[in-house]
Amino acid sequence: MKGFDTCIVVDWSASSKLSPKKPSKDAIWIGLARGGRDIDAVYCRGRVEAEDRIRSLISAEKTAGRRVLVGFDFPFGYPSGFSKRVTGSDDPFDLWDWIAAQITDTELNENNRFQVAERINSKFDSSGPLWGKTRADRWPGVPYKKQGIVFDDLSEKRICDRLANAASSCFQLCFNPTVGSQILMGLPMLSRLRRLADVAVWPLEDWRKATVVLAEVWPGLIEPAVKQIESMASARVIRDEVQVRALARALSALPASELDRMLEDHPVEAREEAWILGAGHAARLSELASADPEVPPLRNDCFALPPGVHWTPVAGALDHLRRNLTAVTPVRCVPVAEAAGRIAAGAVLAVRANPPLPNTAVDGYGFAGGLPEGLHRLPLATGRAAAGDAPGVLAPGHAMRVLTGAALPAGVDTVVLQEDVRITDGHVVLHGPVKAGANTRKAGEDVKAGAQVLAGGQRIGPAEAALLAATGTREVQVHDPLRVAVLSTGAELVEAGETAAEGQIFDANRPMLLELIRRCEHKGVDMGRVRDDRSELRVRLDEASRRADVILTSGGASAGDEDHVSALLEETGTMQLWRIAVKPGRPLALGMWNGVPVFGLPGNPVAAMVCALIFARPALTVMAGGRWSGPQGFMVPAAFSKKKKPGRTEYLRARIRDGAAEAFASEGSGRISGLSWAEGLVELPPGAATITPGVQVRYLPFSGFGL
Repeated sequence: MKGFDTCIVVDWSASSKLSPKKPSKDAIWIGLARGGRDIDAVYCRGRVEAEDRIRSLISAEKTAGRRVLVGFDFPFGYPSGFSKRVTGSDDPFDLWDWIAAQITDTELNENNRFQVAERINSKFDSSGPLWGKTRADRWPGVPYKKQGIVFDDLSEKRICDRLANAASSCFQLCFNPTVGSQILMGLPMLSRLRRLADVAVWPLEDWRKATVVLAEVWPGLIEPAVKQIESMASARVIRDEVQVRALARALSALPASELDRMLEDHPVEAREEAWILGAGHAARLSELASADPEVPPLRNDCFALPPGVHWTPVAGALDHLRRNLTAVTPVRCVPVAEAAGRIAAGAVLAVRANPPLPNTAVDGYGFAGGLPEGLHRLPLATGRAAAGDAPGVLAPGHAMRVLTGAALPAGVDTVVLQEDVRITDGHVVLHGPVKAGANTRKAGEDVKAGAQVLAGGQRIGPAEAALLAATGTREVQVHDPLRVAVLSTGAELVEAGETAAEGQIFDANRPMLLELIRRCEHKGVDMGRVRDDRSELRVRLDEASRRADVILTSGGASAGDEDHVSALLEETGTMQLWRIAVKPGRPLALGMWNGVPVFGLPGNPVAAMVCALIFARPALTVMAGGRWSGPQGFMVPAAFSKKKKPGRTEYLRARIRDGAAEAFASEGSGRISGLSWAEGLVELPPGAATITPGVQVRYLPFSGFGL
C-alpha cells in the first residue's frame, strides 16, 4: 500500500465573525508537512476562505502526483444511534448531507447553527442532547446549560473520545471547548470535499486506494509536544499554529507501514461513530511532534517523478526538486558575531527598535515644535546632547545644542542646522519657517521592536549582521554549513599534475565542483576519484555518506556497462534516472546512499557544470536550510546566430560585450575553454527558435549563481 506524501492538518472554527486580518488564535489554521518537515502554515479568517484553500491544496497535491492525508480537528461522527434519530439512517454520510442541507454560512462567517441545533433537538423526546448557546434568551430549543440533560438511550461520548480521554462532547455547542459547533460547521464542508474525485473518508469508507484521504484528528494527543515547543520558543507563538504544524509533522514522519497500522487500529463501531486517528498512540505521535523539525531525514522517494515521465522538462525537474527537498543540516544557536555566512533557521524579531530613541540627524540646535515665518530668539540652555548621552530634559521655550545621532532630550522634537542660526547674548537666533520634526529621526522609523528583521532560510551577510546587531539580537538559530562530498568516477581520470598515459585525461570536474561549492558557501569534502570498480565505489560512497550531508558524483550516471553510480543506486532501491530535456546534460542519476542524497552528474565537464548550476545549486541551498532561488537573469539582444530545434532547453556559454550576448563559437560539450571564456549562460527555451543578432535572449550571469 502506498504511503502518504503530504499530511495536512486543519484547526477548524465555528466562529460567527471573521477572525482578525493579523494571524491570531481561535481562527482557522492549516498545517502542511512532508517527510517529517513543515512545509507551510496557512491562516484563514473564515470558513469559506479556508474551504477554498483546502480545495486548492488538494488540487495542487494531486496534480503533483502526491497522495494526501487531510486531518480535521473535529469529530466526523456522533455516538451510535444519533444519526438514526435525526435522519432515520445509520449511515453517517446521510447525517453529513442532512446537516449540509440545513446549515447556511456566509463569507463573513454568519451562520444558523443554533437554529439547526433546535431542529435536531426537536427530533428527541426530551430536551435533546445539544446544549450551550451564546445568548440565554434566544433559541429556546437549545438548553443554555447542560443540567437536566439525561444521556440514557444515547451515549454522551463516542468510544474513541473515551479512549483518547477527550474532555469535550459532540453535543456541547458553547463554553470552550465548542466541539459541537465545530461539527455543525465542519460536516457540510466535509460533505462537499468528499464529492471531489478520488477522495475517501477514513474510516467510514474504503480509503486504501484513494489519492486523498480525509481523517479526524485531535491535537490533544500531542499536548506534551505542544507545551514543549511553546516553552522552547524564543518569541511568542500562536498555539493553534503550533498544533497544526506539529501534528502534521508527526503524521508525515510516521513510516508508511506504521501509519497504515494506525489507520487499521479501530473497532467496528468506528464505521458509524468515526474515530480519532492516533487514539491509543498518543505517546508515539507526541514523540514525533517533539522531534527537531529542522533536521528530518529525506525520504527515499524524494526524487521519484510521477509515473509515466520519460523526458522531464527543465522547469518540471526544478519544480520537483523545490517541492520535495528539505533542509538536512543541524541547527544551533550562535552569537550574532559568529552568524555571518550562516543560514537562519527561523524568523528573527527585533529585540528593540532602531533607532531605539528619537534622535537628531544633524549637528544643530533642538527645540519643541515648528516655527512660523519671521525672526525668532530662543534662550540657549546650558549643556548639550551628544551621541551616547542619556536623554535629558529641555525647559519649554528654550533651545539646546545637539549633535548628530544624539537621543533627543524630552521637550525636543525639531532640530535646525547649526549653519542656519546665530548665537548671541545666550540666545539662538534664526529665521522661520521651520517645520516641526525637521532634521530628526523617530524611534523605530527604521525597524520597530518586535518586527521581523530576518526570515527563516535567509543567509546572513554583512547587511543582515548589522541589522541583527542594531536591533539588539544577541544570539540567532542557524543551520550548520552543508557538507558536500565531491567524487569523480572513471578509469580514464588522473590527478592534475600527474603523468597521464595514453587514453587518460586529467580530472577537471572535481576542482571545478569543489570551487563551485566553496563559492556557494557550503563546505566541500574532497572524496578524490575512483576507478570504474563497483566494490571500490561502494566503499568510497560509504565513507562519503559518513562525512557529508550530500554527495555529488560526476560520471557513471547513465545506464551503460561502466555506469556504476547508477548501478549501485539501483541496488539501494532509490535510483531515479532523470532524462532531462536539457542541452548540455540530459542524464541525472538521483538517489540515496545510507540516507544521504546523491546527485549523479554527467561526466562531461561542460555538462557537469551546467547541471550543477541549474539543478544542484538551488537544491543544495534548500538542503542547507536556505530558500529555493533560481538564477537572476535579464533579457539582452543576441550578438550571434543560431537555429534551434524544439524539444530541449539549451544553455550556451556566453558573455556580454557592448550590451549584447556573445555565444562561444562551439557548442561542443568537451570544450572546457568555453567555460573560462564565458561570463554566464544564455538560456534558450524548449520551443523551436531562430536567433539572429538583435533578437532578445535571456542571459544568466555567473554572478547570479553566486559565482
